[in-house]
Amino acid sequence: MSERSETKRAEPRHDGWLASRWVRLNGPGRIAGVDLARGLAVLGMFAAHLLWISGPFDATEPDTWITVVQGRSSILFATLAGVSIGLMTGGRVPLPADRMTTARGRLAVRAGLLWVLGILLIATDVPVYVILPAYALMFLLALPLTSLPVRVLLPLAGALALVMPFVQIVLDAPLVWSTPTGYTVSAGLGWHYPFTTWIAFVVAGLGVARADVTLLRTQVWLVVAGACLAVVGYGTDAATGAGPEAETASYLGALWTARPHSTGLLEVIGSGGFALAVLGACLLLCRTVLRWVVLPLRAVGAMPLTAYTLQLVVWAAIAAATLDRVGDLAGFRALEPFWPLTIGTVVLCTAWALLVGRGPLETALDAASRFAVPGDRPPRHPAASPTR
Repeated sequence: MSERSETKRAEPRHDGWLASRWVRLNGPGRIAGVDLARGLAVLGMFAAHLLWISGPFDATEPDTWITVVQGRSSILFATLAGVSIGLMTGGRVPLPADRMTTARGRLAVRAGLLWVLGILLIATDVPVYVILPAYALMFLLALPLTSLPVRVLLPLAGALALVMPFVQIVLDAPLVWSTPTGYTVSAGLGWHYPFTTWIAFVVAGLGVARADVTLLRTQVWLVVAGACLAVVGYGTDAATGAGPEAETASYLGALWTARPHSTGLLEVIGSGGFALAVLGACLLLCRTVLRWVVLPLRAVGAMPLTAYTLQLVVWAAIAAATLDRVGDLAGFRALEPFWPLTIGTVVLCTAWALLVGRGPLETALDAASRFAVPGDRPPRHPAASPTR
């Protein structure tokens, strides 16, 4: 549902606080499938952070299935950032020029605040690659593209996905990245999720929003096209992809791989397709009665910034209290924190969404962006916020 369609519908009246919270999460003004996909992306990153994951994925070996979260969860998160930006800037049809200027200004403010929050989380010394600095930079890079239609955005995403992995190898090559200064710059840029290539996922998500994610044909197209891309990327890697030694030994090896977080060509194609297919599957699932079964996951997806940040803050607090140093990854994983943190996050987000409403960090970012960039509050899709 685009913002244009929202302007044609009078807001229904809902008496009572709890009734209004329920409608906020489950009403017609929210895209449940986008929330579900975001919830899966957040919990997938929890798994990548907190679980021991070894060995390649093997569909015949259930013990390896958790490997699917490696790299793919963060790429799904980046793709959904593009969807959110697209929904905030008009959905199927871009906003008029004056409202687009306001929306871009507010997104730029959010990007700045996300970058600051990312740096603060890095300062906790929790041993993960914090995605928020890269997320913020990708927001900024996407802003000039928000007026483009779907017929331009999707081909542009495809071109970036095919070209930028060739460039990324060159950008990753300088030895400065291995120096203390290079490490600091890398952390500030979120270089583990290099915006120079990952912008392709954001542009793809923006194009999907312009295609109207509420349409059945768009949802089916996402599943089919995404699955085909995943098969091409991962299938080619299985047949001809470079092994670990070849990947480090040559330019072609570094390019021709689908290893998670390699930013190789086959990873970009395969994991990008995987993200599109997951989004489409979530949208289709939420057309059925199963949308109520996955309500707790949708609640997490309604406040992903709060959930992501809370996980790292709790991690830092527990590690500081129980370990010699916060950065002891093996020691923290040995505490088996995944299920307590995951279940606690799901329960807290569900309770907050149903009893309070919008996530606290999402509320703070929205208020700050509206204060910094005043203007009439445009009618917009409640699922649009990229930090909801």
